[in-house]
Amino acid sequence: MADASLPRFTPRRELGRTGFTATAVGIGDVADRTVPREDLVATLRRALDAGLNVIDTAPGYEDGLSEKVVGEALRGRREGVFVIDKVDVLEAPVAPQVAQSLARLGLPSVDLFALHAVKSLAQWEEVARPGGALEQLEACVAKGQARFRGISCHHPDALLAAVRSGRCDVVMFPLGPFVDARYLEQVLPLARERGVGVVSFKTFGAGKLLGDTEGYGRPLQARPRGKVGSGGEARDTPVLPHLSVAECVHYTLTLDPDVMLMGMGFPNEQDAALHAAAAFRPLEAGALRTVRERARAAIEGKGAVWWNPPSPEVPTR
Repeated sequence: MADASLPRFTPRRELGRTGFTATAVGIGDVADRTVPREDLVATLRRALDAGLNVIDTAPGYEDGLSEKVVGEALRGRREGVFVIDKVDVLEAPVAPQVAQSLARLGLPSVDLFALHAVKSLAQWEEVARPGGALEQLEACVAKGQARFRGISCHHPDALLAAVRSGRCDVVMFPLGPFVDARYLEQVLPLARERGVGVVSFKTFGAGKLLGDTEGYGRPLQARPRGKVGSGGEARDTPVLPHLSVAECVHYTLTLDPDVMLMGMGFPNEQDAALHAAAAFRPLEAGALRTVRERARAAIEGKGAVWWNPPSPEVPTR
């Protein structure tokens, strides 16, 4: 039974040339070994009950736990859900990795397998060479283990080459308040022009924009000092700036990817994310600029921003 406290989402538009009509919001990784598995499954099903119909996983998310949770949550309700899985080790044979992922999922196939975390143009060229990981993945698609192929990528130049190659049905890349401008200004328009589906991530900057973390819940190595009160006493209140969930969600949805993935591993996170998405109205240019400026301040001092490759000519935005 659907949770009446959550808003309902309906399919919005086709995901590139896949023919699948996707909701604007997708379900990101929900794996967390500190949480009982049945709770993770229930949380994922709660998002499915709210109408979300795209779900993303990978073997490396908690060492296969995410795939097992996704598979369990989809038992009896696989139809109408677009399942994305990944090939994590790009230098190793692809077929065994695909087979192992499907076994953990308990599914004969998924909708999309993506080569995971392509980090540079050189790495794209390596996986796209004859006999490389992409050709091996295409063989898995031909065998019916997936309907589509693509990449998840942290480099605009690699994404542009992948879209131009015609060999990717879907590309996954960062879109949010703090990402390299090329993702928005070059990759997104080219993908739309070529009919390639766009699934975005890093809405919250790996959590850096929402809290005091180096990413994905890792605490800062050197926490900021507390403020000093008027009487000279030390305070433990964090001094780093943060964005709200709504600011991040509304900013990213204004950029208009086909699907915006969000990690929603706990019901309270799910509540905040989905209510923010349901209340979405496109931001005007001035509001977008303000969120970008606040994001730049919020991410300062929180470790490497690995999804933004160095580019002296093109600032982040």
